[in-house]
Amino acid sequence: MTRRIRNSILAGVLLVSTSTLPIQAQNNNRFEVSKQLDIVNAVVKEVEMYYVDSVNVDKMVKRGIDAMLGGLDPYTVYYPEKDMNEFKMMTTGEYAGMGAYIRQRKNNKGVVITEPFEGMPAQKAGVKAGDIILKIDTIDVTHATSKEVSDILKGVPNTSMTLSLRRPNQKEPLKIDVTRKKVVINQVTWYGVQQDSIGYIYLKSFTDKSAKEMKDAFSDLRDHHHIKSLIIDLRDNGGGLLQDAVRIVSMFVPKGSEVISTKSKMKQWDHTYRTLVEPIDTLMPLAILINGNSASASEIVSGSLQDMDRAVLLGNRSFGKGLVQSTRDIPFNGKVKVTISKYYIPSGRCIQQLDYSHRNPDGSVATIPDSLTSIFHTAAGRLVRDGGGIRPDFEVKVDKLPTLMYYLLTDYVLFDFVTNWTQKHETIAPIEDFNVTDQDYEDFKAYAKKENFTYDRQSIKTLDRLKEVADFEGYLDKSDSTLLKPLIEKLTPNLDRDFENNKAEVKKALASEIIKRYYYQKGELRQNLKEDKVLEKAREVLSSPQQYKKTLATPKEEQEVKP
Repeated sequence: MTRRIRNSILAGVLLVSTSTLPIQAQNNNRFEVSKQLDIVNAVVKEVEMYYVDSVNVDKMVKRGIDAMLGGLDPYTVYYPEKDMNEFKMMTTGEYAGMGAYIRQRKNNKGVVITEPFEGMPAQKAGVKAGDIILKIDTIDVTHATSKEVSDILKGVPNTSMTLSLRRPNQKEPLKIDVTRKKVVINQVTWYGVQQDSIGYIYLKSFTDKSAKEMKDAFSDLRDHHHIKSLIIDLRDNGGGLLQDAVRIVSMFVPKGSEVISTKSKMKQWDHTYRTLVEPIDTLMPLAILINGNSASASEIVSGSLQDMDRAVLLGNRSFGKGLVQSTRDIPFNGKVKVTISKYYIPSGRCIQQLDYSHRNPDGSVATIPDSLTSIFHTAAGRLVRDGGGIRPDFEVKVDKLPTLMYYLLTDYVLFDFVTNWTQKHETIAPIEDFNVTDQDYEDFKAYAKKENFTYDRQSIKTLDRLKEVADFEGYLDKSDSTLLKPLIEKLTPNLDRDFENNKAEVKKALASEIIKRYYYQKGELRQNLKEDKVLEKAREVLSSPQQYKKTLATPKEEQEVKP
């Protein structure tokens, strides 16, 4: 046999062998899936039949599925039939109920109404923030969780229920009849005009109504208020439907522009999303506000407009969620939301910050370090990076929430004070004129002390640990004990001092909560915009055509733009 013939035969064998590898791997994987399902099926049957106590199979299997999917990423989630109302509300912003936020208080102190929605059944019936739910019809919910209470409150539209409520400072429980209605949560919380000619729109999430609400708000601002530039606020917007993100982008860029492409394990699922309709404005200067809670669809809108040099971004680096989910029907009317692909904005970058496919030994997931990110370029040639969310063109430092404020909010001290305060004030001044007085502030301090408010300080715990270690290792003898005294005095909790040091932040939080009780979500947003550093910077940039143009210019053009 000649060498040429032998090599040809070997090449043919190799070709046949390698061509069958994907099929063999697929068959092996299918066998493994079938094998593991048989094991799970057998375990559930054996436990249900022989376990010493009765077993709630639904809950046990749900725990198992949640744990199994939790090892993938936080976005791959199973929804059984009983949770489909929750799933529907996420995608449409609609559900049938009374229209209010509720929350479970600490130490089993019941479920409290934290915010009735303006114009919804709860608010119209007289339910107020601070009311604690005791019964729903004849069902005692004093020891129920917030989810259990929520499930009971939701139901068929136009059905009635009687709420038994305990209102602070009233001896007898209240009974209020509420008729469930279709609750529609507006995605554009508020829009208005800043500095006479700058439009402002706050979008809270992306549902199947977000694009229409955004278009209506923008059209009103442009046609009736004659704005010359626009701010779109996507801070704390956790995302939602990809399609509505594409529709919003299409309002401001030419038809046919690429907004996003997705890449999956299944190549037939790869897709490029382009704008399909004519824009309504491609010239008006745009500013997009983002922060660390702006995720997913928010990053598609902000990132694609940045890549197309269509908008200036301000705020802080976004969350970094570059994963796309799709819902799949499963038996018995459930759904599973599965991460099926990663998305890439026009410059080619993926902004996913966490790599869930490569976990640390302890199971945690590490962020992608800046050293491993790659450089991309916008349409105009500006430098941008991948791997860490969307980075704004103007980063504005925002003050961190003080520890004191965190505990005042989570321990309901501020919430309960405002509940008492509103019972003594039937009305308040308009939002533009309202301020928390110094007397209100002193009253709040006195209330916190009366309620024996204390809070956990990590700094004092760390210092105690340092003293223990230093003493154990022989670095702290009696002569050195005075070295730490000034630091100990500075870190020892002192409520009067801490209230004084954080007076501005506490007064802002008080004002925000009070405004919300009278003017609801729109009022709270408008109040928080009063001293907003990011908004102030956006107004500054939009008020200066030279600065706006310079920010979006190519590196060569930048030198030619006058300062």
